[in-house]
Amino acid sequence: MLRNREIQIFLLVLVTISLIAAVVGYFLFTIQVTFFISLTSALLIFSSLLFTKWRYHEIEKLSGYLRRITSGDYSLDIRDNYEGELSILKSNIYKVTLMLSEHRSLLQQDKVKLTNAISDISHQLKTPLTSMMVMADLLGDSKLDEGMRAEFTNNIRVQLERIEWLVSSLLKLSKIDAGAVLFRKDTVYVSELIERAIQPVLIPMDVKQQTLHINGDKEVSFIGDFNWTAEALINILKNCVEHTQDGGEISVSFSENALFTETIISDNGKGIAKADLPYIFKRFYKGKNAGEDSVGIGLAMAYSIIKRQQGDIEVKSEPGSGTKFFIKFYKQVI
Repeated sequence: MLRNREIQIFLLVLVTISLIAAVVGYFLFTIQVTFFISLTSALLIFSSLLFTKWRYHEIEKLSGYLRRITSGDYSLDIRDNYEGELSILKSNIYKVTLMLSEHRSLLQQDKVKLTNAISDISHQLKTPLTSMMVMADLLGDSKLDEGMRAEFTNNIRVQLERIEWLVSSLLKLSKIDAGAVLFRKDTVYVSELIERAIQPVLIPMDVKQQTLHINGDKEVSFIGDFNWTAEALINILKNCVEHTQDGGEISVSFSENALFTETIISDNGKGIAKADLPYIFKRFYKGKNAGEDSVGIGLAMAYSIIKRQQGDIEVKSEPGSGTKFFIKFYKQVI
């Protein structure tokens, strides 16, 4: 401790003041007064050294604590029940430690999620890529029948479209998760929104001879982003079309009240198993009734889009009785 320059200066100042006080006392007062001044100065210097040693010992403990934090040990608690600047410093360091521990935990969770996401993406891409490689090899055969050649070419085109959709959807989801999407806050009329959302599913519905029912007042509206919300509804409608049998029915109804605007999309299809309901909005999750071509990303995207606009989405379903999606956008308080 005595090698510390701050302590050396501190001692030098104390000794100098003590000597000056002793000399002044010798010339102006009696020897007894001089002795008292010298004894008092010595006691003050000794007490100061003890106090300074204790404080430096506490600071050294804090330094060791910080070194343990940098090595990843967040389990120590250095708080005490005393008052003073040193206790405040201990308390603040402890708060920072808790914050670092929470950040570390979140980073670990993000790392696991990223690993799982990469694994899921690799799995989703592997199947169509393997299929295309096999068909590409077969197309290289000059003796291949023209009918088979046309079929393989069409299959490759279908698989490429699937990959393009998957990559595009993942990019959109990544932007939403990163907060890079700025959702507009416009007046959206639900009737116009539904008209936009049903366009991509009209042909698949026609192929499966499904019937679409739309019911709602043209004046029903909410504050949100027209294009992104249409993207969400398209994915929900695609899910309904996929899980509804040929000749089935899909219904869309919408209404509003003083609290929220609600859109209900329902079908009379296969329904969702009770065990799958808590997970259907989870990315890459495929339920028991999912089709072979299902990727498990459409409902996850719909969920993210609606939630990012402070909306809410709920699903109710019974196997064999169909599924209902309840989408709510709450009125914004000005």
